[in-house]
Amino acid sequence: MNILVLVGGGTASGKTYVINEVCKHIGTDNVCHLSIDDYYKDQSNIPLEERRKQNYDHPKAFDWKLINSQLLDLKNNKSILKPTYDYTIHTRSEITELVEPKKLIIVEGIMALVNKNVRSLADLTIFINATRERRLLRRLSRDQVERKRTFDSIVEQYFTTVQPMYEEIIGPSSYYADILVNNDGYDNRSIEVLASVLKALLNGEIKPTKN
Repeated sequence: MNILVLVGGGTASGKTYVINEVCKHIGTDNVCHLSIDDYYKDQSNIPLEERRKQNYDHPKAFDWKLINSQLLDLKNNKSILKPTYDYTIHTRSEITELVEPKKLIIVEGIMALVNKNVRSLADLTIFINATRERRLLRRLSRDQVERKRTFDSIVEQYFTTVQPMYEEIIGPSSYYADILVNNDGYDNRSIEVLASVLKALLNGEIKPTKN
C-alpha cells in the first residue's frame, strides 16, 4: 500500500512552497502531489455573484466523499481522474486530470487535517505555521496576480471568513499533526528535516505513524 502524507496549514502559510522544496530534495519519481483545493464542490449551477459570497474556508465547501474515495484509490495503487478548480469562476473547471499513484502521495490544503475520515487514511500528518500578518501579505500578492482578484475583495474575504475560520477550524487542526513546520519567511532547517523524514518513510527506515 502506498504512503499518504497530509499537509495542512492556514491560507498562504506556504504549504505548496514547502512541499515543492521537499520534492526537490527527495525527487519526484516516487511522489504524487495533490491539492485539496481541487475538491471544492461543483457550483456551476449557482450564479457567479452567489459563488463569490460563499465561505470557502469552511469544511462544508469541500466534497469529502470524493476526496476520501480518491485518496483511498491512490493508496491502493489505483489511478484517479481528479477534478480541477478554477478560482476565477469559483467552481470546478471542465478539465479533469489523470493522476497515477506513486509510492508517496502528498496532499496539501487548508483542510488537510480537518476531516476525521481523511485523517484516518494518513500515514503522516504535517502542519505548516506562519503568522497572520505573513499569511495576509502572501495572500494579497498571490490572489492579485494568480487569481485576478482586487485588493479590496481579498482584504474583505480575509477578515470576514479566512481569518475567523482559521481561528475556529484550521488552526486547531494542528493538534492532529505529527510534525509542525515553521515557514514565516526566514531561513531554517525545516525543509531539510522534513525531506529527511519523508526519505526515511520511502525507504522503510521509519514506520508510518497512523497505520
